[in-house]
Amino acid sequence: MSTPSFIRLSELSQKVVRAVEEAFSGKNYWVVADVTSHTYKAQSNFHYFELVDKDQQSNHVLSKFAARAWGTGSQRISVFEQATGQRFGNDIHVLVQVTVEFHPTYGLQLCVTDIDTSFTLGMLEQQRRKALQRLLQENPEHVRFEGDRYLTFNRDLKLRAVIQKLAVLSSGTSAGFQDFVHTLQHNVAGYKFSIDHYRVLVHGEHNSRQFVDRMIEVYKSGVQYDAVVIIRGGGAQTDFLLFDDYSLARAVARFPIPVITGIGHQRNQTITDLMAHTSTKTPTQAAEWIIGHNRLFMEALLVLEKRVVIKSQQLLSGHSRSLSSLNATIASAAGNYLGNQKDNLFYLNSKITGRSRTLLHQHALALQTLGLLLISAPRLVLRSRANELGMVGAELRRTSASFLKNRNSELEHTATLVRLMSPGNILKRGFAIVKQNGKITSVASDITAGDQFEVVLGGVEISAIVESTKGYDGSDFNI
Repeated sequence: MSTPSFIRLSELSQKVVRAVEEAFSGKNYWVVADVTSHTYKAQSNFHYFELVDKDQQSNHVLSKFAARAWGTGSQRISVFEQATGQRFGNDIHVLVQVTVEFHPTYGLQLCVTDIDTSFTLGMLEQQRRKALQRLLQENPEHVRFEGDRYLTFNRDLKLRAVIQKLAVLSSGTSAGFQDFVHTLQHNVAGYKFSIDHYRVLVHGEHNSRQFVDRMIEVYKSGVQYDAVVIIRGGGAQTDFLLFDDYSLARAVARFPIPVITGIGHQRNQTITDLMAHTSTKTPTQAAEWIIGHNRLFMEALLVLEKRVVIKSQQLLSGHSRSLSSLNATIASAAGNYLGNQKDNLFYLNSKITGRSRTLLHQHALALQTLGLLLISAPRLVLRSRANELGMVGAELRRTSASFLKNRNSELEHTATLVRLMSPGNILKRGFAIVKQNGKITSVASDITAGDQFEVVLGGVEISAIVESTKGYDGSDFNI
């Protein structure tokens, strides 16, 4: 088998170089693409990256070229970053001017010679407008546009008069968080704050879900926060794309605790700023705003204190004058009243004196008449009572003699009955007394055959033994 004819790879690459030069030499193209796999060599001021074109629907990669920028291209990228406030890096959509080159060692490459700043800004603004329009359409109860500003449920919440308990969402290594805490803790008024730090990534638009989850965690914590503060330090414009995300902005607009932002940008507000209750430029300004809010309450208290003092002094002065006037009125009225009462008392004294003399004279006459009656009346009464007593005495003597005679007759009759009913007379009449064991008995059932008993009859006591007993109805007993 014969060996086919061949050429070296370097010879082939030279042919490709010549072909590319013939086809693309002196030509440049404006292309739209996404930047990926970016690295930057600061010492040489070289940018190495890939330009990718993706399908808008499926996100499938349609084409990909290695690219670089150096010299004029690097200078134009620096101008782009200054104009947009956005770092040139991964995941940005750009319009760049390129030339096509082929290098025997590095292969086919695109060399960036210019970048269109307005295109990228326009894309970002277009995305921003779409997000705002979606917020208005899908959340009419929580987001509305009036005049030249957005009004949200969160913005309508009323802040407490004093803000002390704070939930702060920021990265764990954020210098902005340190500035925020330092400003609050070293305020000249000496206000005290309680700060709970919820750590979260604050860059990269793909981290919006994590950010929303942290906000939900704040809500479910059960802590009665006065406000939620979202802060981060400065950075390029792309670092703020997270805060233009629809889902994060929607969560802020609907959040039931007032949200204060200090995202660290000096240019346009993010959508999150527009949805929040209060937006500031930096973490330090957010802290100063909270301190200022509390100062307003303290100043209002001081103003109220002054008003209370002034009003109290005015009331005291007015009441003092009223009391002085009332005192003079009372003194005058009391003098007049006492004068009138004095005249009345003098009149009553004269009237009572005259009336008393009349009454005394009348009673003196009555006493004299009564005295005369008392002198003559007892004699007549005593004489009348003496006659009555004489008659009563005679009646008593007469009735007492008759009464005693009747009572004597009754006593004699009673004595005769007593003599007749005496035991001795009863025994003489044939009655007997039965005794058993020395005691008188009248119950026949107590005596049984064989018992010994005594019978008292007249002046004789007879001892006997019972031979038998039988019933007796007294039919042959005659008195």
